[in-house]
Amino acid sequence: MLYPPPSLLALLPGRWRQSAPDVLNWLLEIPMPMRPCRVEISTRALEHNFRFLQSLAAPDAELLAIVKADAYGHSLKLCAPAAVCAGARWLGVTSVEEGVAARGVGFGPETRILVIAGVFPGQAAAAIADNLTVVAWEPWHLDELQAAARAAGAHPGSVPIHLEIDTGMSRQGATPEALAGLFTRFAPASPLRLEGVMTHLFAADEADGQVTAEQLARLDQTLSRIAAAGLFAEWLNVGNSAALLAGQARTIAELAATHGMKALLRPGLALYGLVPRFDPGFETEPAPLQAARAALQPVLSWKSQIVSVRSVPAGTVVGYNGTFVATEPMRLALVAAGYGDGLDRALGNRFSLLVRGQRAPLVGRISMDQAVLDVTEIPGVQAADEVVLIGAQGAETITAFDQADAVATIPWEIFTRIAARVERIAI
Repeated sequence: MLYPPPSLLALLPGRWRQSAPDVLNWLLEIPMPMRPCRVEISTRALEHNFRFLQSLAAPDAELLAIVKADAYGHSLKLCAPAAVCAGARWLGVTSVEEGVAARGVGFGPETRILVIAGVFPGQAAAAIADNLTVVAWEPWHLDELQAAARAAGAHPGSVPIHLEIDTGMSRQGATPEALAGLFTRFAPASPLRLEGVMTHLFAADEADGQVTAEQLARLDQTLSRIAAAGLFAEWLNVGNSAALLAGQARTIAELAATHGMKALLRPGLALYGLVPRFDPGFETEPAPLQAARAALQPVLSWKSQIVSVRSVPAGTVVGYNGTFVATEPMRLALVAAGYGDGLDRALGNRFSLLVRGQRAPLVGRISMDQAVLDVTEIPGVQAADEVVLIGAQGAETITAFDQADAVATIPWEIFTRIAARVERIAI
C-alpha cells in the first residue's frame, strides 16, 4: 500500500482524507500516456512471412526462425510467439541469456531454442536447466556443457549439441585440425549428443555461387569425417535468408540426404519482411527471389509525432553548431525522435521523414531526443501530426534500406539500433 505525504493529505477535503491511500493507489493504476515515439509490429505480417518462407523450403528443409538481438530490434516477446504460431519449431538466439529470455516467454520443451554463439564460462548450467540447444566449436564449450549436464544428472546422450564447422568465414567454428579432439567429447557415456552440424554461408548473396559451392564442398568432406568417426547428426544446420532466396534449399537438402541428415535453414532478415540485396550478376533471377519480392510483408513501422511548429526568417540557425541556416523564410516542425531513440545522427541534413504523406527533410543536427523537419512545402502541418521514420504513409514509403543507404550501413543495424526506450506495440 502506498501512502501520500501529509502535505498532500492536508489539501484533501476532510471526507477524502481517510480513504486517500486507496484513491492514490487507484490513480497510480491509470496508465500514463507514453512519449509518442513507438514501433508498431505486425505479428500477422511475420506469421505470413514465415509461412511463405517455409513454402520455399518445403519439402526439402525445415526453418529455424532467427529471433536474436531482440528479434532484430522488433521485440522477442512479440515476434517469437508469432513465429511459433506460424509453425516454427526452432528459434535462434545469440546467447544463453537470450535463450533464457526466449524460454521465459512461455515456450515448452517442444519449441527448440538454439544458442548460436556458444556458451561463456559459467553459463552451461543455465543452458541445461532451460533446455537450450547450444552451438559449440571449442573443446572448453563441450567440457563446460558436459560438466553441467553431469551435475544435473543428465543421462548419456540426452543433451543435444550442434557442432559448428568453419568452412571459410574464419569467424567461429571448428577447423579441420581440431575435429578429432572434439569427437572424443561425444563418447557413449557422455551426456552430450551430436544432434546437428552447422556452418554459415557467408556469401550466399553473390550471384555466381562459387564461394557457397566451395563451402558446401568443405562441409561435405567434414561430414564424411564425422561419419568415419562413428558419429551421426540428425540436422544439417546451414543457410540464411540469402541462401533460401537464392534457391539453395534443395542443394543443402541433397547434401544432408547424402549423409542421412535433414536440412535446417535459418532465415533472419526475410522473416521481418526485407529481401536481402544480391549482387546484380544473375542472368536469370532465382524464382524464390522473384516470389519473395512480391510476397514478403514489412513487420516493423517506426512512428513519432510533431511536437510543435514554428515559422522562422531567413538566416535562422537550426540545431547544434549551426550546420543548417535557413536561406529563406521557413516552417520548421519539431519531432519527438532523436539519436537516443536510434535515429542515426548522420541523417541530419541528408534524409527525409514522412509527414502528411510527403517527404520532409531533416534539417540541422539530430539531437539525442529530437529532430527538426522542414515542412515549408507541406500545408497544414501541426502538433500531433504523425511522422513516419520507417514505414508507409499515403503513397510514400521509407524502408530500413533507405536509412541504411543514407549512412552507409545495413538494415540489420538500422533495426537493432532502435533503442529499448522506444515502445514496441503489436498491431
